[in-house]
Amino acid sequence: MGNKNSSKKKNIKRTNRIKNNVKDKSIYIVISKTSTFPSKVIKMWTKEPYAHTSLALDIELNEMYSFARRKLRNPFWCGFIREDITTGVFGRDVDTTCRVARLKVSSNTYKKIVKMLKDFMKHNMDYKYNYLGILGVMFNKAVEREYNYFCSQFVYHVLEKTGADTFDKKPGLVRPEDFRQWDKLELIYEGKLKDYRQYLKDNNITEESDKEYFSECMIKNLEDKAVMVLKEKAAN
Repeated sequence: MGNKNSSKKKNIKRTNRIKNNVKDKSIYIVISKTSTFPSKVIKMWTKEPYAHTSLALDIELNEMYSFARRKLRNPFWCGFIREDITTGVFGRDVDTTCRVARLKVSSNTYKKIVKMLKDFMKHNMDYKYNYLGILGVMFNKAVEREYNYFCSQFVYHVLEKTGADTFDKKPGLVRPEDFRQWDKLELIYEGKLKDYRQYLKDNNITEESDKEYFSECMIKNLEDKAVMVLKEKAAN
């Protein structure tokens, strides 16, 4: 009897572990280019179409975070911020272009990302912009200091620390172009940022419609198999 209970507990734990590893949640990586002077300089230096990277928790980009200027008219006071695509620099620069892509993560990883972002928000004034890091990227030398990040470094740091998929690069050397070229990302939209939410509406794209149906089916099949194994062992 003791062995049967032990086997049952092991199978339940295994099923729960599989549930946590199924990639049934999404986060969104947004790379963009505004008409600000820093953005123009970065674009001119990199020859890339985008100069800024953000991390969003939802497809409508209501919860989007990055390292950027804290005040619209002060490009030198930068740090960790929650971004709004209708206000601030994005709201002012109506010709901002962007590329929105989805990264699938497990429920467990998603929870870790949310928790990490909450910690950033709680101590947001402790975080500073990694200006030296930008210079380091120019010379291919990672400059990584505690509480200091630039935008693409921050996004990659969050992915790396929470166990999400990453590519083989030091956070202090990651550029927006790395996300543009990353084959793990699934493109959702590319165009003017101000038109993004209308694009979602016109194409009936929502958080629910975006979920992959097979994830739920996979979990149910695994649960059914676990139950069958338990029944067979009980019968024996």
